[in-house]
Amino acid sequence: MKKYLSLIKFSHTIFALPFALIGFFLSYHKPEFSINTLIYVLLCMVFARSAAMAFNRYIDRDIDELNPRTSKTREIPSKKIKPSSALMFVIFNSILFIITTYYINQLCFFLSPLALLIILGYSYTKRFTSLCHIILGVGLSLSPIGAYLAVTETFHIVPIIFSLIVLFWVAGFDIIYSLQDEEFDSKNNLKSMPVYFGGGNALRIAKFLHLVTILLVFYVGYLNSFSNFYWIGAVIFSLLLIFQHSIISKKNLSRINVAFFTTNGIASVIFGTFVILDILI
Repeated sequence: MKKYLSLIKFSHTIFALPFALIGFFLSYHKPEFSINTLIYVLLCMVFARSAAMAFNRYIDRDIDELNPRTSKTREIPSKKIKPSSALMFVIFNSILFIITTYYINQLCFFLSPLALLIILGYSYTKRFTSLCHIILGVGLSLSPIGAYLAVTETFHIVPIIFSLIVLFWVAGFDIIYSLQDEEFDSKNNLKSMPVYFGGGNALRIAKFLHLVTILLVFYVGYLNSFSNFYWIGAVIFSLLLIFQHSIISKKNLSRINVAFFTTNGIASVIFGTFVILDILI
């Protein structure tokens, strides 16, 4: 179990999970609101992310074996988990995801193959497009709108904007994370923003994406007439985004794990907590 939790980096679920909960609690005053649905939404998050992460490790196993940064730390190239076992894990979680959506509602069930196509398909994108970071953002951005659909079976502009927040936020910090593999990716014909535009320009693109993220955070707060709790969370979230850029530069990537894992994890949890408090109180 420990090996598989490490394979899928289960702790990274914290990035998108608060936004899924935001999407769910946006429907708090709807007649269809149900705690049972919340359980199904959480299960879908776990199954979908587990399938996506394990598939990424399976597809990238040869690349990870060549990359000095990953060859000894990731489970498949280090022989801790067999490729066939990882693939079976992907299939198992994908089936559980689809089954769980069946118990939510018909719309979620019919959309579940499309969701899997996006989140699994991301793993191939670095082989042919520098927009792979955007596609990762699209995959994670499904969480707020998906959770809202789970309750209401309808689309609404507010959860859609929260999905856009996730898209630009994730794409920005994934660009930052990919800076550490710029040289390796370039030599192995892999695509990324740092490879295509250079590290310095890629950082500027990440800053722009996070600026858009902050603008959307404030816009949706105004649009939905949120009150004090929301704005406290919005300000903290925005400051943490700015902070991660203040500790990273093209010449100094030593604090990239602090920016990527710690700062974004804290930002997501704090923002999600304050938004949900605002909705409930």
